[in-house]
Amino acid sequence: MHFDVPDPRYTHSVHSRALLALAVRLSIGFVAVLWIVHLMNWAVDLDPAPFGLRPRDWSGLIGIVTAPLVHRDFAHLFANSVPLAAVGAAMLFLYPHSTLRVLPAAYLGPGVLVWLFGRDSVHLGASGLVYGLVGYVFVAGLLRRDRRAIAVSLLVVLMYGSLAWGVLPIDPSVSWETHLAAAVIGVLLALALRRLDIPPRKRYAWEDEDAESAEEAPPVADDGTASR
Repeated sequence: MHFDVPDPRYTHSVHSRALLALAVRLSIGFVAVLWIVHLMNWAVDLDPAPFGLRPRDWSGLIGIVTAPLVHRDFAHLFANSVPLAAVGAAMLFLYPHSTLRVLPAAYLGPGVLVWLFGRDSVHLGASGLVYGLVGYVFVAGLLRRDRRAIAVSLLVVLMYGSLAWGVLPIDPSVSWETHLAAAVIGVLLALALRRLDIPPRKRYAWEDEDAESAEEAPPVADDGTASR
């Protein structure tokens, strides 16, 4: 199978470097917000449970928005911070147009599904967002013949392949429903948006020569003779 090489004039451009810097800043900035929220809750000894998602409880609807922002403890927050910063930056850099659709869906979608179908418990943490982004980045890389996207997809598997266990009901203290819903949303969006954010591929000299030759070739008449 042939894999396209992105045009260096695009990947090495000022715009591309600026986009990478912005992606890193935004992903780290969001993780910083999570830490600020947790530190504030910890400082005043505030229970995060009221901000969590409680399925089929009308007062728990607020958790669709607030649950990804609060965590049980520092270990829970740290476990989500590293993959969220790494995969978030990759998502923003490689798929800037898709991000406008994927982020809202991965942030809110799992909460809606868990509120409707999840078990009776308090669900909180940004792991749903992690699973949604990982699912998208992994599948999007497989669907594209772009070497950068494929490389990032393989890197995600190597670094976070163990996340696959999180979609199974193994540990009752883990919201596997959130993980599963987010992963499915990420995969479906990767399939639906597979034609977005495809970088221009590198063109070789022989391709330009073939194009020029085709333009210079004389038109052929209906009887098979070259018209002049």
